[in-house]
Amino acid sequence: MPDNSGRIVAIRAALERALAPVELAVIDDSHKHVGHAGARDGRGHFTVHVVSAAFEGMNPLARHRAVYQALGDFMLTDIHALSMKALTPAEAGRG
Repeated sequence: MPDNSGRIVAIRAALERALAPVELAVIDDSHKHVGHAGARDGRGHFTVHVVSAAFEGMNPLARHRAVYQALGDFMLTDIHALSMKALTPAEAGRG
């Protein structure tokens, strides 16, 4: 299984630039998908938890789109599957 630490750093940087999160976790779940057909291309499986004021006034679909937009080409080159939780600071108890 590939070492995804560089990918995690790059994913974090992209999300920080675009969304200025007050809380961010990027978790590599690739080990749970070893042997999965989608994992054979070398891209990883990740979970992100993002708490950002940028999500204020957005519905859940718009928040997911904002995360996908922030990740841009990573969705084509580095990420096979992405699970996410996208909250405002108030929803996360931080506001």
